Amino acid sequence: MSFPLLTATAVVPAVGAIATAALPAAKRTAAKWLALLFSLITFALALVVAFRFDPGAGAPFQLTESHAWIQDFGVRYELGVDGIAVALIALTTLLIPFIILAGWHDADPLEEATPNRRWRPTQGFFALILAVEAMVVLSFEATDVFLFYIFFEAMLIPMYFLIGGFGDRAGQDGAEEAAGRRSYAAVKFLLYNLAGGLIMLAAVIGLYAVTADQLGTGTFSLQQIVEARTVGTLNIGTGTERLLFLGFFFAFAVKAPLWPLHTWLPGAMGESTSPVAVLITAVVDKVGTFAMLRFCLQLFPEASSWATPVILVLALISIVYGALLAVAQRDIKRLIAYASISHFGFIILGIFAMTSQGQGGATLYMVNHGISTAALMLVAGFLISRRGSRLIADYGGVQKVAPVLAGTFLIGGLATLSLPGLAPFVSEFLVLVGTFTRYPVIGIIATLGIVLAALYVLVLYQRTMTGPVKAEVTNMPDLRVRELVVVAPLIALLLFLGVYPKPLTDLVNPAVQHTLSVVDKKDPKPTVQVNAVPGEGRHGHAANDQDVEAAK
Repeated sequence: MSFPLLTATAVVPAVGAIATAALPAAKRTAAKWLALLFSLITFALALVVAFRFDPGAGAPFQLTESHAWIQDFGVRYELGVDGIAVALIALTTLLIPFIILAGWHDADPLEEATPNRRWRPTQGFFALILAVEAMVVLSFEATDVFLFYIFFEAMLIPMYFLIGGFGDRAGQDGAEEAAGRRSYAAVKFLLYNLAGGLIMLAAVIGLYAVTADQLGTGTFSLQQIVEARTVGTLNIGTGTERLLFLGFFFAFAVKAPLWPLHTWLPGAMGESTSPVAVLITAVVDKVGTFAMLRFCLQLFPEASSWATPVILVLALISIVYGALLAVAQRDIKRLIAYASISHFGFIILGIFAMTSQGQGGATLYMVNHGISTAALMLVAGFLISRRGSRLIADYGGVQKVAPVLAGTFLIGGLATLSLPGLAPFVSEFLVLVGTFTRYPVIGIIATLGIVLAALYVLVLYQRTMTGPVKAEVTNMPDLRVRELVVVAPLIALLLFLGVYPKPLTDLVNPAVQHTLSVVDKKDPKPTVQVNAVPGEGRHGHAANDQDVEAAK
C-alpha cells in the first residue's frame, strides 16, 4: 500500500490541534511554536502533493485513496485531487503559518480577564486554527459526497469559537458591548451556514435515493455518479436534478458568500481578529466556490446550465453591490469584507460563464484573492493593533511615521484593485474575457467592479496614510521583524504570480477542461472578419471556418 499522502496532509494539523490544546496553561509560548511547527509540516506535505501531481496524466483525480467506511449506506472514505484542489490545498497550507505568526499575541490572556489559571486561551486559539485547516484540506480532497458534507459542516464549530471567543481587541473601553457584537456575529455565521448545510443534507440524501433506485446500490462517490451519467446507466429526471442542484448550490452560495446570502460575512470579519478574518475569507469561504466547480457542475450538468442566467445576475449584483458598500464604509475591516463579497462575485461569474477562460480565471482568482486579501487584512490588523481603532477617520499621515507599513498596505490595496503586474489582475482579466465571449452585456457591466475597486482602495489609502500626521499616530512604530516575515512572502508571491502565472495555469487548466467536458460546454467560436466589407468573407458572404483558417 502506498503512503496515504492526502490523509497525512489532513491528519498532521489535526494532531497538531490536539497536541497544542493539551499543553498546560503556563506553556503559552510553547503552544505557539508547536502550532507553527505543525503548520509548516503540513505545508511541506502539500508541496509534496503538488510535486507528485501530474497535470498531464489525464486522470480526473490523482493520489487517490479509497476505503470502505459505512457500507450499509454506500459511504466510503474516498480522497483524490485534481489541479484545482492541489492549488487550493497549497494556498490553505501556505496561509496558515502566516496566520499563526500574525496572531502571535492575539490570544495572550489579559490578567484581569483570566483569574482562573486553568483557562488556556492561547492554546485554544491556535488549536482551533489547526482544526479548521484539517477540515478545509479534507474538504478539498474528498471525492465522496457524504464525506465532503461532514467536513463542510464540521469546520463551522471551530470557526464559531474563533469568531465569538477571540474577537478583535481594538477599542477595549466597551468590552461588554464588543463581546455582545462578537457573540451576535458568531451566532449569525453559524445559523446561516447551518441552514445552508441542512438544505444540502436533504439534497445529499435525495442523491443517494436516486442512485439506489437506478443503480441498485446507493452511492455517494462522485466518480461513480459522473461515470454512470456518462454511460447512461444513471438518468436523473430534469425536475429532480434541478431540485438537488438547488440544495447543493444554496449551501455553497452561503459559504461563498453570494448576494443576498452574504450578510453574515461583514460582521464575522469585522468582529474577528485580523488573522481569523483572513481564515474566513481567504480559506474557509473558498470551499464554497470550489464545491460549485467540483459538485454542482459535475453532478448536475443540466441543472447548472438551467440556473446559469440567474446565477450570473446574482454574481453581477454581488460585484457591484459589494463594491458600492465598500466605498461607503468607515470601518477598515468591514471595507475589506465588502470588497471580498465583490471579489467572490467575480469568481462565481467566471465559474458559471462556462468557458475555459472564465473557469480558469475563477480558479486563479480563488488563489490570488486569498494571497492579496491576506496581505491587505494582516497589514490592516498590524495598523489597527497600534492605534486601537478600526475607524478610517482615526488615521492620517501614517506613511510619514511608518513608511514600510504604509508601503506594504499600498501593495496589498493595489493587488485588491487588480493592478496590472500583480497576481489578481490575471485572474480578473481571464474572468472578464471568459464572460464576455459568451455573455457580453454581463461582462461589460462587471467591469464597473474594477472602477469601484480603484475608488475604495485609493480613498482608503489616502485617508489613512497620507495628509497631516494625526497626534494619535505620531509615535506609531513601523513593522517589526515578525510582521515583515508575515507580509514579505505574500507580497513576493503577488509580484511573481502577476508576472509569471504559468505554473498555476498549467496546474488548473486540465481540471477546468475536464469540468467543461462533463457539463458538455465548449468555448464559443470567435467571429472573425477577414476583409474590409463588414460582415462578409472572402467571397462576399459571412465569414466561415475557411475564412477563419485563412485569417490564421
